Amino acid sequence: MDITYLITPVLTWMVVGPIKFLINSARQRRWAFNLVGNGGFPSNHSAVVTSMATLIALREGMDSGAFGVAVTLAFIVMIDANSLRQHVGRQAAAINRLASGASNHTTLRERMGHTLVEITGGVATGIGMGFLLFNIYSQF
Repeated sequence: MDITYLITPVLTWMVVGPIKFLINSARQRRWAFNLVGNGGFPSNHSAVVTSMATLIALREGMDSGAFGVAVTLAFIVMIDANSLRQHVGRQAAAINRLASGASNHTTLRERMGHTLVEITGGVATGIGMGFLLFNIYSQF
């Protein structure tokens, strides 16, 4: 296996995480450690799968089977981030409201999914990272 296919998503994740943290902190006007995780701008998951699809397109071509698989996976991840995880967040909010008086209730995280803007930001970041890393790898 070419190690670049492993390094690309890891580096993308490592770059997008701090960007998301800083954006969330600026919005909250405080360090947003409680917002680390699912949700927020840009979408980590969308960025990671898009960076991989971009790298495959640049290295193997858009007519390769690997690119088709990568794009399919990217769409599944983005649809899941936008629909399923947002529904999970709404369910968590309803459960938190219902159980607010219970003494043994652990508050569930309500911010789970991504908006289309957050997903689009992740896609743009992933494409940028894919191109950047492809150009870096090409120099070696």
